[in-house]
Parts: sequence; C-alpha cells; structure tokens
Amino acid sequence: MAGKGYAWWQSGVIYQVYPRSFQDSNGDGVGDLPGILARLDHLVALGVDAVWISPITPSPMADFGYDVADYTGIDPAFGTLADFDRLVAAAHARGLRVILDYVPNHSSDRHPWFLESRASRSSAKRDWYIWRDPAPDGGPPNNWLSEFGGPAWTLDSATGQYWYHAYLPGQPDLNWRNPLVRDAMLEVLRFWLDRGVDGFRVDAIHHLFEDECLRDNPLNPDWRPGLSPARRVIRAHTMDLPEVQEAVAAMRRVADAYPGDRVLIGEAYLPIDRLMAYYGVGLAGFHLPFNFHLLSTPWKARAIAALVERYEAALPQGAWPNWVLGNHDRSRLASRLGPAQARVAAMLLLTLRGTPTIYQGEEIGMSDVPIPPDRVQDPWERRVPGLGLGRDPVRTPMQWDAGAGAGFTSAVEPWLPLPQDWRSVNVAAQEGDASSVLSLYRALLGLRRAKPALSVGTYASVAVDAPDVLAYERRDEATGRRLRIALNLGDGQRVLAGFAPGARVLLSSCLDDRSGPIQEAMSLRSAEGVVVELPAGA
Repeated sequence: MAGKGYAWWQSGVIYQVYPRSFQDSNGDGVGDLPGILARLDHLVALGVDAVWISPITPSPMADFGYDVADYTGIDPAFGTLADFDRLVAAAHARGLRVILDYVPNHSSDRHPWFLESRASRSSAKRDWYIWRDPAPDGGPPNNWLSEFGGPAWTLDSATGQYWYHAYLPGQPDLNWRNPLVRDAMLEVLRFWLDRGVDGFRVDAIHHLFEDECLRDNPLNPDWRPGLSPARRVIRAHTMDLPEVQEAVAAMRRVADAYPGDRVLIGEAYLPIDRLMAYYGVGLAGFHLPFNFHLLSTPWKARAIAALVERYEAALPQGAWPNWVLGNHDRSRLASRLGPAQARVAAMLLLTLRGTPTIYQGEEIGMSDVPIPPDRVQDPWERRVPGLGLGRDPVRTPMQWDAGAGAGFTSAVEPWLPLPQDWRSVNVAAQEGDASSVLSLYRALLGLRRAKPALSVGTYASVAVDAPDVLAYERRDEATGRRLRIALNLGDGQRVLAGFAPGARVLLSSCLDDRSGPIQEAMSLRSAEGVVVELPAGA
C-alpha cells in the first residue's frame, strides 16, 4: 500500500518465489505457474505487495533457469505463456505486483544465438559472445575463473577458440559491447513489460562487462583452502566495470517508458561504496540495488547498528534503501541464527527503513535441509563438493501442510527432499497458532501497513545502555508520530529505560500481550524484539 507521494515499491514488501519449490499443480514433483496462482491468497493473507518469481523461461536447467535458452517463453516444466498471463491477471486482481528475473549476463549454450555464434568464426552472431584465441601454450586466454569452479574459458575444438563464461560452461557470457546484443536484450524487457510485468530483478549485473584487454586478475593473498576456488583471484577485470552503468541506465530508460512505476532491482554483491553507483547518475539506474550486507554482518547489535548507519550515510540524495536477509542462494534464518533469533530478524527486516524482500518459507521458519549426496542438484555443489557452497538446502519445497508431500506435491518424491520436521513446520499448522512465526510475519506486515512510520518514515539510531540490544526509531514525517524498535540479539534479559509516560508496546516478537503502558523502563526478554509507540510530543 503506497504512502502518499511514494511509489508502491518504496512502501511495499517483496516476496520471492522459487518456482520449482513453491507449489506443484500436476504431480511431477516440480513447482509450476498454476501452482503459484493457486497459492496467491497465501501472499495476500501474509500482507506482501509483490511477488518476485525466479527464472521460468525455457532452459536446459543446468543452473535451474539461470541458463536461458529462450528469453521470451515459458519452460514447459512451469507451464505456458497462457498460464503466465493468467497468473499476472490473477495477481493484479488481488493487488499484487509481479516481478520477473532477468538474466542479461549470459544465456544457455543451447540458445539459438549461441548455436549460431558457435557455428563458425565467420558467423553473423560470432560477436554476440566472448570468443578469444588460446594463449601461446594452447591453454585459456588468461587466468579468469568461473564462479562455479574451474577456468572461466572453455575450448570449442571445431573453431579453435575459447568462449568465456563467468559461471558454468553452459552459460556463455553475452557480449554487451555489441549494440545488436544490447538491443536484443532490451527488447526482452519490452516483451515482458508488454505482458504486464511490474518489474525485474536483474541477475548478476556486476558481471556484465569484462576487460577488453583480457588482463589477468590479480591473485588474492587472502585466499586459503576451504574457500571458494573462484576467490583465488581478485575479480578486478571481470566484475563491476564502469561500462555496466550505461547498460543499467539503458534498462532503466526502457522501464521508465511504461506506466505504473515499473521497478528495476539489481543483484550485485558489492561493498557499500561500490553498490551506490548502481543507483545511477541522477538516480537513473536501478531503483533498488539489492543490499545484501545483513547476510554477512555478524549478528551483534553494534555491528548491525554500524552497518545501518554506514549504509544510510552512503545513499545518494533521494535514493531509496532496501534490505535482504534471505534468498535462494543463502542459508535460511532459522539455520543461521536459530529459531528464536530468526523471529527477531523478521522484526529487524520489516522495521528498518526501506523495501524488504522475504524469501519463501522464512514466514514459517523453514530451516536448511541436509541433502544426501545422491540427491544433490546444484551444479555449484557438484563442481566444488565438500565446501558447503551448495544451494539445494535452501531451495527445498515449501511446506504447506502435514499431508503427503507437505501439500507441495502429489508426487512420490519431490525434486528435492523434504525435511524431517515438515509435518509440524508448515503453513496449515501455523495458521491456527497465534504465537507462530507465520502469525508474527502477518502481524509485522499488518503493522507496516497501518503505520506509515514503518513503511516510509525516517530512521534514527537510539543509544541504549544494554549490551546486545539494537534500538532505533522510525518517524512519520506527516504526523510526527514515532515508533521505537528494540531488538535483543542476546540470550539474557535486558532492561531498557528512558520511556516517556504513555509509551506502549504495539508488538512483541513473542506475540504475547504487552499492551499495558510502560512505566519509564521495560524488560526485554532473551531474543525478544518489540515495537513501541511513543507518546505524541515526547
């Protein structure tokens, strides 16, 4: 629900759906578009404003949709374009926006463009991808490494040249320096915008350009065994090159040509100072360059407070912040922090200034699921086993109820295994539990809608004389009303003082009744967060 003068994506909340694991409608063990449509009312009841759907275009599924074989179709595993159109119409009818993944950096090696490019050195589309001659010793042109392990170059024996791939060999990088590639990829955006899509999450944007001179990346002196092999080098010549920004600006111009506040969200794991460039000159870049820094910041009050201050201070004038605590690539909150602190984390995510993104399953406290070796699907884990890099544990099916297949599928076995706790940790079980994680998310999202201070208000840190407590205030500029959020990130009870008469708790992460007035001080229980309404004028 947009506040006055704010776009929907500023006051709203985004919910990420990983379609293979959300809802299977046809019993094949894989989620699909009709399944998402069937579960839209869950998102409405939850209180989110937009659904971001991970890749659904045709793909060999070497990287589960991030290897695109057709940018303007729907993979048969997920349905048809007609199914997609029905989903968009149904979402819009419920007041939900639809955001798609857009993968501009690379295609599949089975995309017709690459097949033509690979056909010969004189192919009309040869320059649509990055082809280079071997090094003098016949090996790869330089020392660039794939994010998924091994060299970033694969030799095509038929033409005697190597193609570049930042990820899998089956994901050759497109050559965005070629204006024909740029035009074709911008046309992809128009195709989906014409079908009513409300925006895009742009994948791996910082990889879009590489050094034209093919200079070696410098060796990383901090690399050690046990870290990702790709980190053996510092990606100075393969990531975050200046040319990326003009490509982002071109994407933005396409989005801005359409009505209805279409949004562009950029995926770039970068330090804060470098991330700010992705807002673009004059804020003509991404509306929301994803801020992933909570994922890597220690779960300590001082560390998080310092992060928020640093991020807020770095934002360009008028830029809108955003926060992420989970996605299809990172360990789940309950596994990283424990179930109790995962509730506190939910309150943090949904009360900080800016647009939050919730990953499916976090609203019921799902955990990472151990994947037996014979069930591993993730190509990263297969290529670099034993380092804990696999993403399958966070991509397991959504747990809807205690019935067969967790309500996700009627298949004997879903594409990834269910956890041991799915009969107790599921949406249906939590629907009727007033103290459940689901009830907490619904309460937090309801409070965001009811209190403009939370959705569009200002942010100010609050110093408290209590270790492990993170405190800050959100202020509604239109009315002057203030909310104070206090989060106990520790194990012990903490006492907070300094409340003016008339302050009252609006919501506790424990979801029990704390509605009485605060008498100057209040006790904050272990792993408890509270939202306190301060009296007017205090």
